[in-house]
Amino acid sequence: MLAKDLRSELLRSLPAVHRVLDHPLCLELAGQYSHKWISKVAGDVIQAARERILAGEMQIDLTPDALAQAVAERVKRQFAANYRPVINATGVVLHTNLGRAPLAEAAVKAIEETARGYTNLELNLATGERGSRYAHVEELICELTGAEAALVVNNNAAAVLLILTEMAKGKKVILSRGQLVEIGGSFRVSEVMRASGATLVEVGTTNKTHDYDYERAIDDETGLVLRVHTSNFRIVGFTHQPELHELVALSHARGVPVFEDLGSGSLVDLRRHGIGDEPTVGESVRAGVDIVSFSGDKLLGGAQAGIIVGKQEYIKRLKKNQMTRALRVDKLTLAALEATLRLYLDEEKAKREVPTVWMLLRTAEELRPEAERLAAGLAGVFGERAVVEIEHGLSQVGGGSLPTEELPTWHVTVRSRHLSLTELEHQLRHVPMPVMTTFKKEALHFDVRTIFPREIDAVVKSVRDASDRLG
Repeated sequence: MLAKDLRSELLRSLPAVHRVLDHPLCLELAGQYSHKWISKVAGDVIQAARERILAGEMQIDLTPDALAQAVAERVKRQFAANYRPVINATGVVLHTNLGRAPLAEAAVKAIEETARGYTNLELNLATGERGSRYAHVEELICELTGAEAALVVNNNAAAVLLILTEMAKGKKVILSRGQLVEIGGSFRVSEVMRASGATLVEVGTTNKTHDYDYERAIDDETGLVLRVHTSNFRIVGFTHQPELHELVALSHARGVPVFEDLGSGSLVDLRRHGIGDEPTVGESVRAGVDIVSFSGDKLLGGAQAGIIVGKQEYIKRLKKNQMTRALRVDKLTLAALEATLRLYLDEEKAKREVPTVWMLLRTAEELRPEAERLAAGLAGVFGERAVVEIEHGLSQVGGGSLPTEELPTWHVTVRSRHLSLTELEHQLRHVPMPVMTTFKKEALHFDVRTIFPREIDAVVKSVRDASDRLG
């Protein structure tokens, strides 16, 4: 048969939309999705087949089963949620692309209870009158940090912008040149300062800034002395920065308040566990810093928020600033934050129940049984097609926190001469429960530090699903 005749025959064999909709697969879809939408997808599938035929493609399955299957797959794909849970097997604890800190069960429960109905978000139950949404967490924050007052906004960048706008608009802000940082997404301290209306005055050099550099720069037009904790990079070698209490003393002697952007902000002293050199929020408060800001979803291990603590007189000013309403947090964030903060009232409980802290403090010895369990599961999936081994590895904190810190861990590795591991890694992102891994040294690596024990069976299932897709 001539190609032209075959094309005409294929075009004539294309069924009408209603015939595809009568197929059992499409009838089953009708119980879950709108008939109008299924009809549209069926029309699109038939049109796509027609265009392939007209383009000269002759090997097309136009059976009712094939077309109905195509409709079902497209409908389910288009209705699938774009925002989905994934399993983090990368070993990066605070993985920004994966949402940073997983929430404690107490925080998840608080969100669920809050979302189901009405709350006393801005209602004082004692008086029956309007209250402040910040009151629900302010006392807790002050109890945990030793601060006089506190305020919560939607992230730490917002906190920095609010503080600079209120405290230093039209004034100078003194900052060490070695602390002029850029955080993720190309957000720079200098640009945030420009947006606030403050004028940046850099002092010192990249590696060394002395107290006399600050003293020389402070004048009658100075609104703040700013200290930015370099939580996402380190300058090592021939370096110097004034101690925090020294910076506070010299600034207060000139009548200038000190603002410290801690970035991560930890409530647990990780140094006592041999992890990093991150200062706690309480240390900054005790050093006399007037205003401190930090993130809620990094080392604190809670929901995304910018937490501001400090002297009552300054926090009052921030609360009255018109920007505060634009930067405020919602009821779900407050519910999660309060539940997380309550765990910190008992530090040992926080170490067990705040996932971020728990993951950071786990030893390689504790992780070994989970690596063995995962390795056994993956070996069962691959059989002789791949070699599954357990190897020493290093996890990272991530999220712009403790950049030089590496945590001993175990990697379950997969190597194969029979499978394309790059394709397997690709398929792992497209199975019902995606798994994020790392590919290095010709092997796929699964770091068990960031895989919750409850997720190990799910990882094995996802790897099996991905492997089946490879054929």
